[in-house]
Amino acid sequence: MPHGTVVEIIPAPCTEVFRLLHDYTRRLEWDTLLQAAYLTDGDTQAGLHATSVCKGRAYLGGVEVKAVYVLFRPPDVAAIKMVNRAWFFDSLAATIRHLADGSSRIEYTYNFSARPRWLRWPLHPVMHAILRYETQRRLRSLRRFFAAQS
Repeated sequence: MPHGTVVEIIPAPCTEVFRLLHDYTRRLEWDTLLQAAYLTDGDTQAGLHATSVCKGRAYLGGVEVKAVYVLFRPPDVAAIKMVNRAWFFDSLAATIRHLADGSSRIEYTYNFSARPRWLRWPLHPVMHAILRYETQRRLRSLRRFFAAQS
């Protein structure tokens, strides 16, 4: 199963970064990957067992991932697991750790598997490269968002 970690230093305290990262009413202010992001299933704020929907930009196929928070400990860590059958994803999970060192060091770790199974050998390297690139891009955007606030 492909996996990776992307690290970014955000010039803001962990509490502020964590709060913004999981605020779905403000997600599109900084997230370059998404064209839509919202909580669903009656949830009004992110938290343990809350369900979110994130829809990728059209140039990435508009992939819509419905995920549930399986871990939520502000301001340190949150983890999600995909619960729908998104286009080309058989499984997807991610963990975001916030480490304080005067600013916020974010470690975004992900793993996934592609579908259909018989196409994994060509899909995994391509999907992994795209997911890594887009994750780096969106975390750089988050850093720029906070840098512009100061």
